[in-house]
Amino acid sequence: MPKIPVMQAVVEILKSEGIDTVFGCPGAAILPLYKAMEQDGSIEHLIVRHEEGATHMADGWSRTTGNVGVAIGTSGPAGTNMITGLYTAQADSVPILCITGQAAVSKLHQEAFQAVDIVSIAAPVTKWAVQVKEAAQMPWIFREAFRIARSGRPGPVLIDLPIDVQKQEIEWDPTIDEPLPVQKSVPSDARVERALEMLLAAERPLLLAGGGVILGEASAELLELAEYLQIPIQATLMGKGAIDEDHPLYAGMTGIQTSQRYGNASFLESDLVLALGARFGDRHTGDLATYRGSRKFIHVDVEPTQIGKVFGPDLGIVADTKLFLKALLDKAKQQGPRAAGAWVDRCQELKRTLLRREDFDTVPVKAPRVFKEINEFYGPDTYFVTAIGLYQIWSGQHQKAHKPRHYQVCGQAGPLGWEIPAAIGVKKARPDAEVVGIVGDYSFQFLVEELAVGAQYDVPFVLIMLNNEYLGLIRMAEDHGGYDMKYEVDIHYDTTGSDNVKIMEAYGCSGIRVADPGEIRSSLEWARKEADRTQRPVLVEIMIEREGNTANGTSIAAMREYEPIP
Repeated sequence: MPKIPVMQAVVEILKSEGIDTVFGCPGAAILPLYKAMEQDGSIEHLIVRHEEGATHMADGWSRTTGNVGVAIGTSGPAGTNMITGLYTAQADSVPILCITGQAAVSKLHQEAFQAVDIVSIAAPVTKWAVQVKEAAQMPWIFREAFRIARSGRPGPVLIDLPIDVQKQEIEWDPTIDEPLPVQKSVPSDARVERALEMLLAAERPLLLAGGGVILGEASAELLELAEYLQIPIQATLMGKGAIDEDHPLYAGMTGIQTSQRYGNASFLESDLVLALGARFGDRHTGDLATYRGSRKFIHVDVEPTQIGKVFGPDLGIVADTKLFLKALLDKAKQQGPRAAGAWVDRCQELKRTLLRREDFDTVPVKAPRVFKEINEFYGPDTYFVTAIGLYQIWSGQHQKAHKPRHYQVCGQAGPLGWEIPAAIGVKKARPDAEVVGIVGDYSFQFLVEELAVGAQYDVPFVLIMLNNEYLGLIRMAEDHGGYDMKYEVDIHYDTTGSDNVKIMEAYGCSGIRVADPGEIRSSLEWARKEADRTQRPVLVEIMIEREGNTANGTSIAAMREYEPIP
């Protein structure tokens, strides 16, 4: 068997695992890997401004492709900078691989320069964190890392590479090497039968699509089952997009923050919930006594320890969501289809009548109006990226999703600044698609420097900022006799236009400020054309009211609604 540089073997493995793009920041302790990638030339590499940004780019790429995203950093603080991204990926079951450089093995116990124990630091927020001390292990550890990242409940892994190990040669033949197989959990036949019995016995059943439906590529099977048995479907925040929200069987989103009014109403009237790949997160359930009520629950999850973690279901099933839905549909077809009945009609009635108002024409702009414009302007093939805060709540309540993997949201961890690097990852995964990031003015301050990556590598997308600091700036101007309206990140405004529309530039990217709801549509049209023209990120900053309210509460039966039913 031929001898080759061990990092050459790593590059061959990355390619065979389907990796064509990686995100990172080079440094001395990881240069052998960079040299191998440079010599190979077939993996695109984007140099980030901060290693956390690399993890979020890999995250966005992974959520879009379903493959394992890759982020690379050098030793010491590069690895610690990646921890937030690892935690985010773990929280949302996103498979990413972080590769870090490390000091030489002989120096690890001597407090050498940037020789941090990144494996111990990363262990709580990864499925597997490992340091390679023997070069001959390298191919097998990388293969195992990809297998672990993809298996069961997907998640992040980290491989730490001492510099001296990276420089060695090993015996390895790429022509006889391949990815390790990933086993999928097959559902118990008896439990599938029991689930069908419970579904058919229920008068008002719901199918609840969690993030596991999207991760398991099970959306088609979910819809086929729902249409065959005429059962309405709800989605959690992480399951948003598992079914087209315009579909007649879509019954909304239940929750105490990211929820739809008709979703909570139909959930409260249900008598059985079949939850698929859902964690029963606290923002979804709210008060557990109300959420559980007298209804029965069937919980299907690929991860055994998720079942019973929040509450004990009436029936728990460990299985891959796609395999479970196929098995359930096969058994259902043995009994024949069901016609739509009073329950489907009731859910559709609630969907028609229990809406939240969006048609505001006031100035400052109300946030729901922004999402009304977004829903009407962008098509179902658009990829959306959004993060955490009030704008995530408004998005969950008002924004429509139509296809799996087209609505990307950091649900559990919620790191500020996630949207910009994640949008870059999404765009690199789908270069021909329209990508839109939605961000708040506070989150915009974090990782905004990654806009420079989009400009440097010609990655065009539109960033819509909901800015509720506008009135605060006006008050400051009034109180202090004038205020220079520019951000510390050096966004300069051309004030030669109207008072409501200001053109801006930052990091080589252009943008526009909007303060009138009637100008939102034209601004989105301009941003689409500008992103295509410049091949760079473009910002649409929409000045919204400073103290806007969202529907929320501690129980799905006691939500505070601030606007009447239209």
